Amino acid sequence: MGVNVAEKKVGLMFLLKLSGVAIVAGSCFLSVPLSAAAAQTVILPAAPAVPAAPAPDAAARADDDLLLLLREASRQDDAVAAAGYAARLPNYAIPSYVDYYRLKPRLRTASGEEIRDFLQRYQGSAIADRMRNDWLLELGRNRDWLNFDQQYPLFVLDDDIQVKCYGLMSRAVRGEQVAVEARALLVNPPGYGDACASLVTTLAQAGQFDANDLLAQLRLAGEQHATGPARRTAVLLGGADSHAAQAVDVPALAMARGVGASRVEHEIYLVAIGRMARTSTRLAAIALEKNAPRLSEQELTTGWAGIALAASMTLSPDAWGYWQKSAGAPLSQDQLQWKTRIALRQGDWSAVRATIEAMPAQLRSDPAWTYWLGRALAADPGPNPGANHKRAQALFARIADQNHFYGQLAMEETGRQVSIPPPGRALAPAEIAPMAANPGLRRALTFFSLRLRFEGTREWNWELRKLSERELLAAAEFARQNGILDRMVNTSERTRTEFDYSQRFPAPHNEILQPTVQTLGLDRAWVYGLIRQESRFIIDARSGVGASGLMQVMPSTAQYVAKKIGLTDFVHTMLNDLRTNIVLGANYMSMVLDSADGSQLLASAAYNAGPGRARNWRATLTGPMEGAIFAESIPYAETRTYVKNVLANATNYAALFDNKPQSLKARLGVVRPGGAGNQLP
Repeated sequence: MGVNVAEKKVGLMFLLKLSGVAIVAGSCFLSVPLSAAAAQTVILPAAPAVPAAPAPDAAARADDDLLLLLREASRQDDAVAAAGYAARLPNYAIPSYVDYYRLKPRLRTASGEEIRDFLQRYQGSAIADRMRNDWLLELGRNRDWLNFDQQYPLFVLDDDIQVKCYGLMSRAVRGEQVAVEARALLVNPPGYGDACASLVTTLAQAGQFDANDLLAQLRLAGEQHATGPARRTAVLLGGADSHAAQAVDVPALAMARGVGASRVEHEIYLVAIGRMARTSTRLAAIALEKNAPRLSEQELTTGWAGIALAASMTLSPDAWGYWQKSAGAPLSQDQLQWKTRIALRQGDWSAVRATIEAMPAQLRSDPAWTYWLGRALAADPGPNPGANHKRAQALFARIADQNHFYGQLAMEETGRQVSIPPPGRALAPAEIAPMAANPGLRRALTFFSLRLRFEGTREWNWELRKLSERELLAAAEFARQNGILDRMVNTSERTRTEFDYSQRFPAPHNEILQPTVQTLGLDRAWVYGLIRQESRFIIDARSGVGASGLMQVMPSTAQYVAKKIGLTDFVHTMLNDLRTNIVLGANYMSMVLDSADGSQLLASAAYNAGPGRARNWRATLTGPMEGAIFAESIPYAETRTYVKNVLANATNYAALFDNKPQSLKARLGVVRPGGAGNQLP
């Protein structure tokens, strides 16, 4: 059974408004323009008149308000309130979500027949896959492996790590060997929850995880400040859970207690050393050296690896020395990556190569490490320069067609610069029409209109799985026509053989932005590159920390900038105004660029993490550093990714605006110590 027929009439009034539908008085014809060149006519049957009925728009808005209340009740697991709100929405345009929000808070008590009925009624829809995800989690918690194993193969997205852990657990209970898959999956203890924690226990009890596996999990829990997983793993190793918790949360007390006698107590002590190093690498190093005689050689190197990781994340000048002392230690993925970054900063290409080659295959294939391994081979060809040069070029070629930071850098290593691929043939109105009629995309538009971006994005992306390259471009164009630019960008980026860079890199609101950046002397490509990363052109975007609008300006920053530029009547609510947001954001970009002596790399880092942090990272330099190496070794993961994306975006925008190839390397430039730029707070 397919999607409910009523869902094909989703959000009609909203769609009419978004699509610019002209309603002809006294007629049942609705003309829906698809483009400037063509229009689609939709014929609807005349509805019977109902005296004294509220206007359709008012009724629809009232129902939408009820849906929002129903959604919140469901999120709060308030089954009684959810049932009450759902009962008041018997004819809502999207019945599947009414039914979902009604059923979700009762999932623990609902019968399997009721859940299967929901899955059957909405088979093939995004919300059915979401319900199956929820049910699988409940089945896993109840260890109902019979029903779990029946449902798991039907879970289309399979994007929930908890479900994956339950899936491996179910197989392990049946006697299957899953340790290799589990080691690759179990790398983020703070996100383990019941499922992954139970998987670790199951594998330990079944003998699939040995002491070394559990010790690795203990170290990982300490490294990532995951107290619960550390406690549970310590117990599995025969240690005291209280000691493990203390090592993670109050390392000074754990260190004062001493090394202990057993292997697990040694490892708990090393966890405390690593945690203390986050506060003081010097104190951690002194304590480790003092107790070195009581530790095995591998335990000692493991302790130095924990200190080296902490020192690396502050870009300490001592970090490389600590990494050298850690030789032979079993390293986590974070440790391997940070050892590589510090080797890059040292210019030790031999160590860069060795550390990347020691990474697990999945991590080693990441574009960043593919690129840097190629650079290491090119910089230090060894006794067989011809073979290593060929291998380096093969690595660059592997990612050079991927339009991201490292793809662009790899392209330059092959002798080309970043350019805009020629567009394919123009989309015909007949290609866009099916997108406008697609029930899932129409549901997404309804949710976007209600500011339910999570639901809207889920519905939109669900439909994209079924589309060809041309259809993806048509869906992106449909998103553009409806002002959903973030979906346009995301959808267009999925194509691999046919491209439309006007969709991937739009330049909206140029009539406001161009005069502002011209007055300030800013690079328009850089400004658009930053906006694309900050908000994906969502005008009313809000971050979890309070940043607002197109340029995601923080209220405190806005207040500071407004005062500096003489905007004396500024109040925080003015950040919601598009023009004000652009003016304040662009002026702040100008300020951080000046403080960074004109470096777009440093200014982008300052815009995201704050000028003080960017100054501190720059202050660690003892000489000029290649921009790509500086970017790769930014200590904050969010800022590291942000800076790479902003500058890759800017390079694409420059190629688009100037209509000629561009160099990302030139844009990154060289970062130098010090600088006389102004000192922003």
